[in-house]
Amino acid sequence: MKTFALALRNLLRNPRRSLTTLLAMVIGLTAILLFGGYRANITYGIETGFVQGSGHIQIQRRNYYLEGGDNPTAYGIADYRHIIDVVQHDTELAGMLNMVTPTLQLGGLAGNFAAGISRSVFAVGVIPEQRAVMEKWNDYGLVSYVKPLNLTGTDTDSVVIGDGLARKLKLCQALLMKNCVQTDKPVAAAGNAAPADITALSDLEQDTLQAKAGSGTRIEMLASTAHGAPNVASLSVIASRNMGIKALDDVYLAMHLGQAQKLIYGSGDAQVTAIQIQLRHTGQVGAARERLRTLIAQQFPDRDLEVLDFKTINPMYEQTTQFMNSMFGFIATLIAVIVLFTIGNTMSTAVVERTVEIGTLRAMGLRRSGLRLLFLCEGILLGLIGAGAGVVCALCIAYVINHSGLTWTPPGYSYAYLILVRVAQDPVLLAGSVAGLVAVTVISAWWPANRAAKMMIVDALRHV
Repeated sequence: MKTFALALRNLLRNPRRSLTTLLAMVIGLTAILLFGGYRANITYGIETGFVQGSGHIQIQRRNYYLEGGDNPTAYGIADYRHIIDVVQHDTELAGMLNMVTPTLQLGGLAGNFAAGISRSVFAVGVIPEQRAVMEKWNDYGLVSYVKPLNLTGTDTDSVVIGDGLARKLKLCQALLMKNCVQTDKPVAAAGNAAPADITALSDLEQDTLQAKAGSGTRIEMLASTAHGAPNVASLSVIASRNMGIKALDDVYLAMHLGQAQKLIYGSGDAQVTAIQIQLRHTGQVGAARERLRTLIAQQFPDRDLEVLDFKTINPMYEQTTQFMNSMFGFIATLIAVIVLFTIGNTMSTAVVERTVEIGTLRAMGLRRSGLRLLFLCEGILLGLIGAGAGVVCALCIAYVINHSGLTWTPPGYSYAYLILVRVAQDPVLLAGSVAGLVAVTVISAWWPANRAAKMMIVDALRHV
C-alpha cells in the first residue's frame, strides 16, 4: 500500500504529462467500448432476427438446404407430427425448448387478375399461433424489429405479403398502405375473377370465387403439386409487412400451413420441409443439436434426416460476425499500440528525469526489485485511473447515442435501424477491455522500470 501511495505522489509531480497520458488512455478505451458495443448490438440483432424467424435449429431432409430450395416436394418430411412429438417429450430437451413448429416453403405464381398482374412469389406456410410465440423471443433484451404476421385467428385462406409484393400486385390502395408508390395504374380487366382456365384448375375455386369476387384484396396463387400438376388457391390478403430486405420483400407471402399443404399435396398425406426448433437460450444450441442427432439416429434411422443450426442455415450471420470481429480486433490492436507507446514514453521520460533520485534510493538500500515495483505501480495506477475514467466516459456517450434516435439503413435493407451501443449491457466487453488496458500499461511500464532497476548506483548519482 505504501508503494502505491508513493507511486501516486510521483504521478502528481508532473500532472500535465500524467493528464496527457490518461487522456490518451481514456480516448482509446472509450473508442474500444463504443465500437465493441456497436458490434455486439449488430450481431445480437441479426441473431435475434434469424432465431425469431426460423428458430435455433431445424430438422430437414438431407440435402434440402443445398438442393431442395426450388423443389420442396422432393424433400418433404412425412409423419412430421410424430417427430415433433418425440422431440417435445424427450427428457433432455424438455428444459431447453421454447417452441417446436413445422413449416413448408414453396414457390409459385401470385396474380391479381383484376389488375392484370402476376408475380413469382416465395411462400411459407406456418402455424400462426406458434409463429407468434417465436416472434416474442428476445433473449438479449434488444429493440425488436420483427413485424408480426397477424395471421392468428384469421381464416385459412388469409395471407400476409411483403410490401414490395403488394406494390407489384397493385394492392396499395386496397390495403391502405402509406407511402406506397406504384409505377403505373392498374390495368383494367373484364372482371374481378381470375381467368377461366386458372379457376378451372380447382373445384374449390369454382365454388368460392363468385362469392368472394367483390373483395379488392383477393389474389390467386398457382403452384405445382407433388405430382407435377398445377394447382390454384384463392387467397385473401389481410395485410402487408416490410420484410427489411428488398429482395425478400418483393416476393414474400406467408399463409396458414394447412393452406400451403393443400396447394402442394392436395388431399394426399401432408408434409413439411422443415421442423423449426427454438430454444430458450442460444448457448444451448450445441447440446440440443447433438441430442437431436442422437435422437434421430435412434428413433428414425431410415428417415434420412439432418439437423442444422441457424448459423449454417443463415451464412450471413457468420459472415457479418467475422467481419465485425475483424474490425474490432484491428481497432483494438491499433489503439493498444498507441497506448503502449504513449505510456512507455511517459515512463521512460520519468526514469530519465529521476535518475539521481533512483541512485539515491538505491544507495539508501532499496533493492532493484523494489525500484522495479515502484515504477510498475505507477503504470498500474495510470491504467486503473484511465480505465475507470474511460468506462464512465463510454457509458455517458453510449447513453447519449442510445437516446439520440439516430438511424442507419444497412446495405440491402429497405428500412432504417436505430444506432445503439451495448456497453453497460455487456459485462464481458467491459471486463475484457479494462483488463486489456491494464495489461497494456503493465507491459509498457515494464521496460522503463527494468531499465531503472539495472542502473549502477554511482552512474545514477553523478547523472546531470
